[in-house]
Amino acid sequence: MVGSSPMQAVLVAPGVKDRKVLAFERSGALKDKDAATGLVRAILAANPAQRSAFYVFDLAKVIDLFRAWRRALAGVRPCYAVKCNPDPALLGALAALGAGFDCASRAEIEAVLALGVHPRDIVYANPCKPEPHLEYAAEVGVNLTTYDSVEEVAKVKRCHPCCELLLRLKGPDGGKAKVDLGIKYGALADEVVPLLRAAQCAGLNVAGVSFHVGTGASCIDVYRGAIELSRAAFDAANALGMPPMRILDIGAFGDLPCVEVIGEPGRYFAETVFPLAVRVIGKRTRGEVREYWIDDGVYGSLNCILMDYYVPRPRPLATPRPGEKTHTSTVFGPTCDSLDKVVTGYQLPEMRVGDWLVFDDMGAYTTAAGSKFNGFDTSDIKVYVAYSS
Repeated sequence: MVGSSPMQAVLVAPGVKDRKVLAFERSGALKDKDAATGLVRAILAANPAQRSAFYVFDLAKVIDLFRAWRRALAGVRPCYAVKCNPDPALLGALAALGAGFDCASRAEIEAVLALGVHPRDIVYANPCKPEPHLEYAAEVGVNLTTYDSVEEVAKVKRCHPCCELLLRLKGPDGGKAKVDLGIKYGALADEVVPLLRAAQCAGLNVAGVSFHVGTGASCIDVYRGAIELSRAAFDAANALGMPPMRILDIGAFGDLPCVEVIGEPGRYFAETVFPLAVRVIGKRTRGEVREYWIDDGVYGSLNCILMDYYVPRPRPLATPRPGEKTHTSTVFGPTCDSLDKVVTGYQLPEMRVGDWLVFDDMGAYTTAAGSKFNGFDTSDIKVYVAYSS
């Protein structure tokens, strides 16, 4: 980490240092949503020409989250999942703080390397990789990747024979995850030994084990089961006479002190640090019902409503007046598709065209998964970088 403080290191980091950074003083008593409101208001006051949806990225909150990770998971290095939110300022800030990176494609590897990250700090964490992407990883020296099939072993041997492997295991059932990644990825228990042997026969080194219990898992006991499966894979490799494994994706082994433990957080670092401000661009009144159109929607960054189980709770930027009446409201996105609906039957005060709504916790799997449908391009949504103190 460069600099005498984490904030100084972040402010001079690639991806951050060339951006205009807005300083914002936050009272210690403010709740997160109040701080987000203050940031949005400060940006609009400083940029009166801003008339379309925008994000605010709070650098100080990322630093707070990184410190909390270090306290709670001492010795576990976070390798940020770039797919969650590839904003260059976020990537640069995390690199300056000491994070590694989980990349799933050539473009993600390129984005991280462009910020000066060393290839050894990247895990190519995609168990099924396009051959050109794998060849690119070989060119730039990204030498650690995941696999969960015999066919992938043959592909790595052909395209990147110097690469080390992490055997991706299917997490146990019962984690109550919102998204079960085991449907698509992960070796079953009876596949572990054949996959280890396949790598051994190909002359590829299996450096360790990776697992994912699913997005939004609410039962922590599933981690115990995943670690037990990982330990069994370590023991199986040892029984086959393979070189000792040294990497575990998450967790710990008490009697394997040489194991490097890493995690692959995405949502943890990204979700809460990016509030979204949207502008009301249209309105219709039908009796007591109000219908509003805003300049972002489910084909844009609010795709998270459909794809990521996000529950939208938009709130007016303007301070509510005492006793102000609310109306049953529907909020639509800007496209011509009637499915582009953000909330229905939602209580809002009377809004006007030109007013602003704020959505909290909009940093994870939002702009990264947006589209250009109807000509409304998610990449056009501006991101203001700020730090609160």
